[in-house]
Order: sequence, then C-alpha cells, then structure tokens
Amino acid sequence: MNFTPVRRTKNDISALFDLPLMDLLMQAQSVHRQHFNANEVQISTLLSIKTGNCPEDCGYCSQSGHHRDKTGLVAEKRMEIAKVIKEARRAKASGSSRFCMGAAWKHPSPKDMPYLVELIGEVKALGLETCMTLGMLQPEQAQTLAAAGLDYYNHNLDTSRNYYSQVTSTRSYDDRMQTLEHVRDAGINVCSGSIVGMGESRDDRIDWIFELTQMPLPPQSIPVNLLVPIKGTPLGDKVLSEGKLSVIEWIRTIAVTRICCPTSYVRLSAGRESLTDGEQALAFMAGANSFFYGDKLLTTGNQSQANDDRLMAELGLTAQKPTPKPKIINAMTGNDYRDEPCSLSA
Repeated sequence: MNFTPVRRTKNDISALFDLPLMDLLMQAQSVHRQHFNANEVQISTLLSIKTGNCPEDCGYCSQSGHHRDKTGLVAEKRMEIAKVIKEARRAKASGSSRFCMGAAWKHPSPKDMPYLVELIGEVKALGLETCMTLGMLQPEQAQTLAAAGLDYYNHNLDTSRNYYSQVTSTRSYDDRMQTLEHVRDAGINVCSGSIVGMGESRDDRIDWIFELTQMPLPPQSIPVNLLVPIKGTPLGDKVLSEGKLSVIEWIRTIAVTRICCPTSYVRLSAGRESLTDGEQALAFMAGANSFFYGDKLLTTGNQSQANDDRLMAELGLTAQKPTPKPKIINAMTGNDYRDEPCSLSA
C-alpha cells in the first residue's frame, strides 16, 4: 500500500491529546480500520538472549550494570543457540508470528555477529518473523543483519529529545537517531517506541510523537510501553515515590500515535500486565494491534498466555500470520541483500 506520511505539527498533536477521550478513540479506531483488519492483532514473543550488566545507565532498566547493586539482577552470558531455537519453537507453537531477541549490550561486538547471523537464519527457518534489539549499530552491522534476513530492528527513542537527558547519560538522542538511520538504510523494518510514565510531561509525549512523524517513514512497529517501576532504578524509585501515570493518559498516547502513524503496528508492551480486561479493550479500541505473548518481557512480568487467549476470544480478536519479508535491495549493487555474500565484519 502506497502511503505518504503526514507531517504533523506539534500543535496538531497537542490538539489530538486535548480531545474528549471518546472522540479521540473514535478517530483512532477509524484510522486503524483504514489500514488494518479491525479485529486482527500481531503477536510477538520477546526473549533475552544476553541478560544484565549492560554498560548503559538507562534510569528505568534493571539490566544496567550501574544499578545492579540495588536491583539484584543476576547477569547471564549469551544464551546458547540451541536454547534460543527451543524458545522460538515454543513461541511459534503458542501462536506468535514474530520472535524478538534482546541483548543487554551498548552495541554488538565483531565476535557477536556470526552468532546473531546464525540465530536469524535458524529462527526464520521456523517460519517466524525476526526482530532484534542489540543497542547501537554501525552501518556495516545493520547491513550484515539485513543480509541475514532480519525483519525488524528495535531501538526505542524512549521519550522526547528534551527529556532524554533525564533517562540516560551514556548515549545521546542523536546516537539513537543515527542507529535508526543505519537500520532504514539497510532495508530492515524499524521498530521504535517509547516508555511513558517516566516522569515526563505531556509535552514530552507530544514531542516524541512529533519525532516519529518527521522521520522519512514512521517506524513500521511502535511499542508504547508504560513504565514498570523497578525498585533500585532511578526512574523506578522516582515513580514509586511520586505516583504512576494514569492508564487513561497511556491510552490517549496510544490513540494519538495511531492517528499520527496510521500504517504502523502500535504495540502494547511493558505495563500491560497491570491492565484490567476493560483497559486492554480500550487500548485495542485506541488502535493498538500488536502485543507480546509470554510471562516475561526481558526481565519484567507480563500477562499470562492463558489470560491473553481468553481475552482475545472474548473480544473476537484473531492472531495475524507471519508476513513474508519483501526483497531488500542494496542501493549500491542493485541486488537483494539476501542473495549477496554475508559479510561478518563490524
């Protein structure tokens, strides 16, 4: 489907946030139905393939090595490929169409690249879409992952440019933007979202959505997380002390994201485990059409699959099948990346 992104202004986005909730939901659902099957959801499973001791100091994350003395998270080495594939098979059997693999790295090292390439090939051989989140990438690393057939790369902006310094100091907003550029240039689908409820203002949420609309094309997948405050992390402690963001404001953010990024998958991610059935139904009404299966999201809890299956049946939602990845053309050679030799240099 051909689609020309609408360049929203911050005033446009602010006006959407200010709409009465039912008017906002109606508009979001109308936009959603123009581009997606109204009662179909994309289901992913997320697995941590390398846990803890990350050199980044993200204030929400228990995997940061900067917070490990307070969070008590035990670091783990890279997961063996056979164990990852076992989990991927389990995810496919449960109904997931996409298998997402996350590693607590600032960026992958050269010695990690063959491991990642093999994982992509093995998971795709199962008939699953593949997604990875590995930190920052260099152009040649993105091209290597594309050549291996990676479908999606996740690299969240997390929040607005203005509030970003309150989240982490070990990388900049432009660093994140640059990785997203490398991913787009390599022909990999972009997965990039936010974490709301970290103490940011509504203006910050407006600015984050504005950033999405200014990209050459909005991310194909947009997770809208609600912070799960983890004791011992700076932002977790802040929220536990000052109070959580309301679920209604989270749902407003989902709805505005759907309207501003009409062709993107909008994903319910972290924070969903605390929602009631009615609140989840409102989130789907707001245009969310993707979520994670499984009892755990990296290191935080999630709704049980049995509960998800029950709720989907009650709401009349069906799971989307995997979508074959289209050819990814290397602009320099004119060839499909997957037909070229795989370079493991980094």
